[in-house]
Amino acid sequence: MKKLLSIGALLGSLTTIFCCFLPALFAVLGFGAVFAGLVGSFPQMIWLSEHKLLVFLGAGAMLGIAGYFQLRAGRTACPIDPKLAEGCSTAKNWSKRIYFAALALYALGFTFAFILPKILA
Repeated sequence: MKKLLSIGALLGSLTTIFCCFLPALFAVLGFGAVFAGLVGSFPQMIWLSEHKLLVFLGAGAMLGIAGYFQLRAGRTACPIDPKLAEGCSTAKNWSKRIYFAALALYALGFTFAFILPKILA
């Protein structure tokens, strides 16, 4: 269950990138034709952009739940056996890295979807 939530949080934060960051990045760099081709290949990107509030609420909820489980898992002790302890420690470190990467992607998408339009308008 925890793995599923972590994967869901990462995928949810990636959807925020596709809905809001990539279109802005392509527009700024002058790659409008590339973006048009991307949307032609993946028309679901339009749905993500049209329903960005729902996308961000869902991704934020998954990140919150995953963060709770991340906090709980960080407080548990690793086994005494050196090999198992090393594996446990490695898994905890990777889990933290992936979670913080998902948070960074979410923050980047949130900035491009909600903050920059208010500042630049």
